[in-house]
Order: sequence, then structure tokens, then C-alpha cells
Amino acid sequence: MNLKRYLPILQWAPRYNRDQVTSDLIAAVIVTVMLIPQSLAYALLAGLPAHVGLYASILPLVIYAVFGTSRTLSVGPVAVASLMTAAALAPLAEAGTPEYLAGAVLLAVMSGLMLTVMGVMKLGFMANFLSHPVISGFITASGIVIAASQLKHLFGIQSSGHNLIDIVGSLFGALGDTNMPTLLVGTGALLFLIWSRRYLKPVLKRLGLAPRAADIITKTAPILAVVVTTLVAWALRLDEQGVRLVGDIPSGLPVFTMPSLDPSLWSQLAVSALLISVVGFVESVSVGQTLAAKRRQRIDPDQELIGLGTANLGSGFSGGMPVTGGFSRSVVNFDAGAETPAAGAYTAVGIALATLFLTPAIAWLPQATLAATIIVAVATLIDLPALVRTFRYSRTDFGAMLATIVLTLAHSVEAGIIAGVALSIGLFLFRTSRPHSAVVGLVPGTEHFRNVLRHDVELCPKVTFLRVDESLYFANARFLEETVMDLVSREPELTDLVLVCPAVNLIDASALESLEAINERLHDAGARLHLSEVKGPVMDRLKGTEFLEHLGGGVYLSTYEAWQALTNRPAIA
Repeated sequence: MNLKRYLPILQWAPRYNRDQVTSDLIAAVIVTVMLIPQSLAYALLAGLPAHVGLYASILPLVIYAVFGTSRTLSVGPVAVASLMTAAALAPLAEAGTPEYLAGAVLLAVMSGLMLTVMGVMKLGFMANFLSHPVISGFITASGIVIAASQLKHLFGIQSSGHNLIDIVGSLFGALGDTNMPTLLVGTGALLFLIWSRRYLKPVLKRLGLAPRAADIITKTAPILAVVVTTLVAWALRLDEQGVRLVGDIPSGLPVFTMPSLDPSLWSQLAVSALLISVVGFVESVSVGQTLAAKRRQRIDPDQELIGLGTANLGSGFSGGMPVTGGFSRSVVNFDAGAETPAAGAYTAVGIALATLFLTPAIAWLPQATLAATIIVAVATLIDLPALVRTFRYSRTDFGAMLATIVLTLAHSVEAGIIAGVALSIGLFLFRTSRPHSAVVGLVPGTEHFRNVLRHDVELCPKVTFLRVDESLYFANARFLEETVMDLVSREPELTDLVLVCPAVNLIDASALESLEAINERLHDAGARLHLSEVKGPVMDRLKGTEFLEHLGGGVYLSTYEAWQALTNRPAIA
């Protein structure tokens, strides 16, 4: 067994040098500053105690540094996975209870097991069943739901719900209980974060900072909001005025946590764990591939499954929650100059130090500040213009995207993603069940063949060339039979039919039977079936059957060769 295949750390660690150490340490300091408030915020978003987010940002980062292939991906709690965690656990237990926390731990462990097994079995391709429009729609809808769910913390009121309809209805019913000090703190933090995202970088550049430094400082601006509001809450004793704070956080490193072994709980969370796994993997790989391409590096999707899987196992067994690669943190890690996954391990050390020494200060952090941080962070996930772009390009993809958004907003994140996947697969089967085909003819003076409906071409009344623009499989095999026989019925002089197959990458058993049926029906009608431009792998499969022995006509390397042989036309001089 090639250890470097399963332990990517062996590929870069032997060449790890002092310059890389320096770059990774600098990146780790910056990401640590950014990750502390994010970890706390996403734990609260998931309905968990704040310290769970910190625990999920220690051991997973170390483990990913060993098993992950991305040099700059930053693993930890993220918004969408936190929302999916809350949605999965809400029907099972009350948020904040030991049972709820046990469910989160089990979700992390189950997700870790699923991802790791998929990686060992090299099933990374399964993520391809999540089409981009579905993922885009799901993330957009999730961003809206997440932002709406945080409004209760900005207003200092009680509300509930895991879809937009329930959340909005609950919010309107409780607006009369708004706590003004909370609203001032939350609104102030929100406005500062919005301003800093838009204007802080230009201001810093005008003050003489380098563009890269200004960009990094801008992205870590939330820590300033955290520090200021924490000091204000402590100085003014805002907790006595009804402002909800993070509260006491256990000081110290996470301890080994054994997940529940209750079979009924495992079965109840199985679908949710699978969805969290797949969505998290798609998000991580997308970020990892984007950043790797900028440095002409590559990541291994199958090994990424193992990296994320073992990271989630580490999170679960250390009392954490489901984790995946975060977009904003990874970009900051990349921009800060991280050279190797060791930057993540150094970040874990920084988070560990925070759990040891900063928890008394974190206790005074207003929840409204964390809510503002989440709202600004998820705003980048909402991409409504993508609906317009998708509608203009593909109505079927738009339908899947819209259904995902509507069901996620109106029902639940699980219903949205399941419906999106089902629609994507269903629409693919529908489209490919009626493959495009075209009768083609010879473009005069060339060896090229084009659609007779689009070009002026030469035809032969006794020989018809039918180009099939799709692989042939069970869903479209019968449709091909009907297309051919309809064509034959409209061509009384037809003696030869050539199936032109440059786009056929597969002929499965059902399609093979259809080809055999077409061959027999043409023979009964006094015509012959021929094939041209059959790809090598497809021909290899056909040679292992009796089909070629019974084929009425021949197999031609090119369509032009078939034209010459069947029409007796001279070659081009």
C-alpha cells in the first residue's frame, strides 16, 4: 500500500523548511483571530453551547493536516453545515440539552464514518449528483434562512423555526419584546461589519497599507467588533439590562467523548448525516480546487473525502460538531500566505490557547455580535442573480434550482436538497431519454457531414446517415428504435442506414438489444444497418458480443469512408 496516497503529510513534510514555517505561522495567527468568533457563532447557530464550536476547531484541523491534500483549506464549523445540524436535531431534542449535544456529536461521527468509507472506496464521483444549480439554490436559500434565524439575537427576543415561514411568523409575534440595548449592540456591530466589508480596505490603502495587508485586515474586522462589544458589555454590565451574553464557557481542552450507540438514534440521523457529508464535501472540494488552481496545485477528491471524514471523526470524539472546509477562512488562509496544511495545525494550537486562557473574556461577548457576524458572513452566500442566469440558459436547470430554493425556504433544508437532487437526476434522465439526432449530409467539396436542416448538403436517396448525439442506454434505447423506424417509413428508396456515432460513449445491454432489433427490422425491410465513427472502448465492448457477426452492413472508421463505399461517389481530388 502506498502510504503517501493515504497520508499526504508524507509528501510535503520531508521538504518542510524554515520559510514555509514562517509563512504558515503568520497565516495561522490571522486565521485564528478570524476563526474564534466564527466558531462561537456557528455553534450557537447550530443550537449548541459556544464552546462546542471551539472544540470543533482544534483536533479536526490537526487531523486534516495529516490526511488532507489541500495546502490552504481551513477546516472547521461553517454556516450551512451548522444550519443542517440544527435542522436535523430539532425534532429529536431541545436545543441546549445533553441529548441535543449528544446528537451533534453523533452527527459528526456518522458524517466522518460516511466520508471516510466513501474515500476508501473512491466514491468522490457521487458528489457529481449535486448539480451546480441545485447547490447554488440550496446555499442561497440556506443563507436567507440563516440570516433570518439570527434576527432574534439582534432584537433580543425569543423566536423559533427552521424554515423562513416559521421564523418570520415567530419574529413578528415577538417584536413587541425587543430589548433596546441588545438592538443597539447588534445593529452597531452589523453596520460596522457592513461598512468594513465595503469601505475599510480602500481606507487602509489610502493610509499606505499594501493591498494584501489591507485585504487581510478587512477580512479579520469581525474580531474588532467582538473585542469592542465585549468590553462594552463588561464595562456597562449589559447582562443586567437584558442583553444575552455567550456566558460561562468551560476552560480547558476538549476531552474524549464517546458517541451514543443507540441504534434508533443512528437510524434517525442517517439521512441528515449523509446530506451534511455530501454538501460539506462539495463545498470543500470547490473551495480547495479553486485555491489550488491559483498556485498550479491539485487536490485529490477521493483523499479529500478521507481528510474531511477523519476530521469529522476527530470533531465528534472530542465533543465537537460536523465540520467542513470554510470558504472565507480558506481564502484568508490563502491570502495570508499559508504554504502547507501545517498552517491549520498551528491554527488549532491558537484555538486551544483560546480555550485555555480567553474563556473568561469570551463569556462577556454579546450574542447579538455573533448574530451580526453570521448575517454578514452568509450574505456572500446569497446569489439571487444566479436564478436569472440559469433561467436564461436552461429552463430545466432553473426548475430544479427554484424547487430547491422554495422547499428549503418553505419546508426544510433536507427537503430542499433532496428535491433538488431528485429533480436533477429526473431531468437528466428525461433529457437523455429523448436524445438529439439528425440526418446529416456531405458538405460539398469537403469530408464533413452536417445537419440537413441547417446546411446545404449532398444527399443520396438510397443511403441515409443518422447522427446520434447521446450515449445509448436503457432510458433512450426504445426511443432510438422509434426514431429509426419512423425514418425508414418516410424513405421508400432507403437501402442503407448509417448510424453516425461520434458522441456515443456508451452502449449498455438495453441499447445493444435495441440495435439488434433495429438490425433485424431493417433486414426485414430490405435495408442494411451500418455504423461509423464508433469509439474504441465502445467497439471493444461490441466485439465481445455476437452483434457484429449479425450486422447487416459494415463498420466504418469515418462517415466519409461510409459515404464513398455506399454511394459509389469518387474521392475528393
